[in-house]
Amino acid sequence: MITLEHISKRYGGITALDGISLEVPKGCLYGLLGPNGAGKTTALRILCTLLAPDQGRVVIAGVDALADPRGARQQLGYVAQEVAIDKILSGRELLELQASLYHLSAARARERIAMLTALLGMDEWLDRRCGSYSGGMRRRLDLASGLLHNPAVLVLDEPTVGLDIESRAALWDVLQQLREQGTTILLSSHYLEEVDALADRLAILDRGSVIAEGTPAELKRELGGDRITLRVREFASHDEAQKVQQLVQGLKGVSQVLINRAQGHAINFVIEAEGSEALLQLRQQLDAAEVPVFSLAQSRPSLDDVYLQATGRTLMDAELAAVSSRDPKAEKKQAMR
Repeated sequence: MITLEHISKRYGGITALDGISLEVPKGCLYGLLGPNGAGKTTALRILCTLLAPDQGRVVIAGVDALADPRGARQQLGYVAQEVAIDKILSGRELLELQASLYHLSAARARERIAMLTALLGMDEWLDRRCGSYSGGMRRRLDLASGLLHNPAVLVLDEPTVGLDIESRAALWDVLQQLREQGTTILLSSHYLEEVDALADRLAILDRGSVIAEGTPAELKRELGGDRITLRVREFASHDEAQKVQQLVQGLKGVSQVLINRAQGHAINFVIEAEGSEALLQLRQQLDAAEVPVFSLAQSRPSLDDVYLQATGRTLMDAELAAVSSRDPKAEKKQAMR
């Protein structure tokens, strides 16, 4: 349903996308996971014909989006990061205006608005002015606007940013219903749990490149074994962490040993053996080496572990790096929170 082939985009000396390629099957909810600045929004804007790539090919439902952008847009519903609504209009008036822009007949517009109102739980406040809406209400209205013309492909750019837990859960339910009805959905996010819970398949982006692609289960299974997080003190120094890293790398049955700066320079690694016996053996070896242990935790691999293994840093580390590159004081502020 969606094909991106070797898409590249540069802004001056900055590479936003570095030859990414993606295939999204029909009826799939496909996730784009990555920190801010990874290239997710640029990729979605190119897909939606709002931005021209420097090179590459874009096909949507069989339509070449670069050769026939108008035809591609007819297949798309796009919900951007920023909610764009008129505060004076009511929700119903805004949807009627949007329907006219899609050239829907009055009867078809009423039908679609009624259907979407029921789907999104908007009945009680649809006739109120949009300026009185909460963030969750605005996001639902924005989603309804993108769905009015019943698109084959729905593109969502960070749709749950800033939403409370209840609104986020409601939006998740709607997206799952749309997928069950056959809508192909491309969803960008930097929330690990969101992509893990919703996506049939996903691609992880980092610095404009696809670093991993597959189902959430496949990507986590490829790591092998259980993920161990070892902390020698609550906030270890980098030098301390490096010493422990060297020790752990020499242990039998241990692989993928990395320092997790976002967790106070904890040591993350995969242990091949399973169960409490393997952890007991590890503790004994650490005690023999006189390495103090503040905490030792075992868990099944997560998408953050996939990202950590591919890049050597967690998504939180990447977020901090992106923020600090824009504001040198921001990382210090974030660490103090």
